[in-house]
Amino acid sequence: MTPVDSASLLIEGPWQHRFVTANGARFHVALAGAADAPLVLLLHGVPQLWWAWRHQLPVLAAAGYRVAAMDLRGTGASDKPPQGYDVPTLADDVAGVVRSLGAGSAVVVGAGTGGDVAWATAAYHPDVVRALGVVGAPHPLDALALPRTPPGPAAAAVLAFAQLPSLPERAMVRGDLVDRMLTHWGGVPGLPGRDAVGTYRRAVRVPFAAHSQLELVRWLVRATPRPDGRRYRATLREARPLPVLQVHGLRDGLRPASTAALRPGTQRLARPYRFELLHGAGHYPTDQAPGLVGELLVDWLAEVDAVSP
Repeated sequence: MTPVDSASLLIEGPWQHRFVTANGARFHVALAGAADAPLVLLLHGVPQLWWAWRHQLPVLAAAGYRVAAMDLRGTGASDKPPQGYDVPTLADDVAGVVRSLGAGSAVVVGAGTGGDVAWATAAYHPDVVRALGVVGAPHPLDALALPRTPPGPAAAAVLAFAQLPSLPERAMVRGDLVDRMLTHWGGVPGLPGRDAVGTYRRAVRVPFAAHSQLELVRWLVRATPRPDGRRYRATLREARPLPVLQVHGLRDGLRPASTAALRPGTQRLARPYRFELLHGAGHYPTDQAPGLVGELLVDWLAEVDAVSP
């Protein structure tokens, strides 16, 4: 199958494409809004790219924010180095991008695995994160707590398959693994739509992109018992409280909604804390309920501005 040129993923719209350097690599961001407005940085999940936020970019810009949807390391038009797909390194990337965009701090909003990176950025770089929004991403400490609700059999099978060497990469590039992620993890048949699925499938055909995205998924699973995983969780436990919006789809196939909200032990990290359950959405609400996600973010950002201008 012919590889895809990352330049073809710089899709036109009411935004500008820009490249910035941070943490020893070059990152692509799609920018909208006034240059002097407060910065909101958007992080996509797997198997997506910056384009997952295409519906929310103009909405947030119109509400008075400077919005940047970032291609995480190894994705889209960002650099794809051979290493650095652990969450702490990705958090360093995010903090560096905020600074490279000329902002002292930003509201960071992450979806799916991008939400894991967002939680970590707030813990590792508290001076950079003004407030935190997460979509389809329970707190990592809660995700390891018991009792927990496991994903459904089909979603669990996709997650287990992703841990294998080499085969998942081939299935993403040449097979239907992207479709299975979006279907079984997404939890809402037919959403994302065919055009969106096609864009996400094309994005993983950029050389090394499939491997990079899978390495993040693997780290989240494999680091749990290792020393780096224990250090990661210790840093999360020491995070300072900050405003948090948590949005979760009721039909999330990968991270069940029944255990998504912050538990009492982690609620101390979110002050104030707002939880929104989307009944018609699953694991990919930016695609599955785009208008509602945009409205919730605009409403919550106004609350954040009111308490911490």
